[in-house]
Amino acid sequence: MSGALLDLLRDVAAGALSPEAALERLRHFPTEDIGFARLDHHRSLRQGHPEVVLCSHKTVDQVTSICERLAAAHGTFLCTRVGEEQAQALAARFPALERNAIARTAWLPVEPRPEYVGEVAVVSAGTSDLPVAEEAAVVAGAFGAHVTRVYDVGVAGLHRVLEARADLDRSDVIVVVAGMEGALPSVVGGLVRAPVIAVPTSVGYGASFGGIAALLAMLNSCAEGVTVVNIDNGFGAAAAAARILAARLTREG
Repeated sequence: MSGALLDLLRDVAAGALSPEAALERLRHFPTEDIGFARLDHHRSLRQGHPEVVLCSHKTVDQVTSICERLAAAHGTFLCTRVGEEQAQALAARFPALERNAIARTAWLPVEPRPEYVGEVAVVSAGTSDLPVAEEAAVVAGAFGAHVTRVYDVGVAGLHRVLEARADLDRSDVIVVVAGMEGALPSVVGGLVRAPVIAVPTSVGYGASFGGIAALLAMLNSCAEGVTVVNIDNGFGAAAAAARILAARLTREG
């Protein structure tokens, strides 16, 4: 919790940051009210990263203003569910922005990059699941994980996931994304020792009920220890994976 504050004090002590600049960073702690949003600048102290911006249902000006304040306070920001106009405005304002159109994410990385926290494999059943899988992969990477993508290995061709055993076995946490009948997390959960976080997607024909069939299948997984997040919630799965890794580092450290 104190790591970011300690870095700030070290920068002041080393002369890399003036006391006035440090005071300005601390001025808006713990929150900064910008009228339409109240930014939680203590999030990075409590959880190791600034709050993440959900861009859906926000205007371009709202997203840009929030990101400007986050960048000023933390040197970084991460946005999910970014629309095209929002992405263009952010790219124009922040040249170093890293945008993933499939994931609908926009990330302004901080330098140096986040501390390495462990290995995360993001596994998807089919190509149609890629938007959710990519969201999970981008967020896990932004939170400091090394991410291995294992895509299009659904149970319709079980040999494909078996061929990826080496990637799965060296992972500390595995995020499995699947729609249709949602069977893939049970298969992976029966093969590996690492924690498995299942993400149902809204991909599938009528009886999949917009991902409810996959959600229920994952909740009823026969494989022990499979954890399930909400439908299409790649962000939530990656955040959970990052917390698992951070807790492990804390114990080992």
